[in-house]
Amino acid sequence: MEYRNKLVLAPMVRVGTLPFRLLAAQYGADITYGEEIIDHKLLKCDRRINDVIGTTDIVEKGTKIVVFRTCEQERNQVVFQMGTSDAVRALKAAELVCKDVAAIDVNMGCPKAFSISGGMGAALLTKPDLIHDILTMLKRNLCIPVTCKIRLLNSTQDTVELARRIEKTGVSALAVHGRCCIFLLEKLQTDQEILQIGVKLIAHVVDALSIPVIANGDVFEYQDFQNIRDVTGASSVMVARGAIWNASIFSHEETPFEQVKREYVRKSILWDHDIKSTKYTLKEMIMHYTSLELPEGKAVTKSESLADIARVYGEEKYYESVNTKRYGVTFGAGN
Repeated sequence: MEYRNKLVLAPMVRVGTLPFRLLAAQYGADITYGEEIIDHKLLKCDRRINDVIGTTDIVEKGTKIVVFRTCEQERNQVVFQMGTSDAVRALKAAELVCKDVAAIDVNMGCPKAFSISGGMGAALLTKPDLIHDILTMLKRNLCIPVTCKIRLLNSTQDTVELARRIEKTGVSALAVHGRCCIFLLEKLQTDQEILQIGVKLIAHVVDALSIPVIANGDVFEYQDFQNIRDVTGASSVMVARGAIWNASIFSHEETPFEQVKREYVRKSILWDHDIKSTKYTLKEMIMHYTSLELPEGKAVTKSESLADIARVYGEEKYYESVNTKRYGVTFGAGN
């Protein structure tokens, strides 16, 4: 796994699943992060080989609920991001997936209540000893790269000191989101301006470290990758929202949004993706350009199966072809 000069798909809850990761990779993403999965949940799962569709699935014990799905096609570029607050538990969880992914990343930047309340995500930023224990435990016992993703602290000095301590654990790279853990500038700046200021501060982390730093900032077109590199000096650049809006952002030539959506639908069908997650991602795509109150949005919202989604986007024949080949019988989009 090489972290220099890469275009990276950021971890995104409910979006960073197999179909979307492969979509981003198709358009040029070098590294693709999965959505954060909590270690507690992983420890309640089994690893299963799905011969029908050719995937490796992490499935909740006693159920058919797929928590994480991957395939050989993304083996050398997918990063499994984990939420944790305990070194021993983190290792046990990582051991379940480490044979099927390119790297393990620990989320140390999520500000959401569900993460903070469990001592995970951004809550770890105030516990450097625990950060050291978790990363050291993973690094010493796993045979794949270990990384982590943080947010800026409330002072540049504190951020740099934490980054240096993280580097000493032996991690392969550090991703830094250009937002503060607490928005001290909230009353003075717009959200976008806060991030613009934060991205510039990432340069201090880059200057202080020898390992690759991945800058996570607002990227809305291909040229923004280079713009952020120029501002921060970072080895690589990570994008979230811009990729949702059009995954071809990783390519020199942008692909029409309608074509990108249909390609996502095809990948969801091909990899038998969960309907709720498929709908969620499509709605996130749609909302940036139009409204869920228009016919397309309403049709997606009402869809109850991948067959329904196939009809919305005129992919009935593709749906039938995939399922006929998969099950050996005619399986039309009406099923």
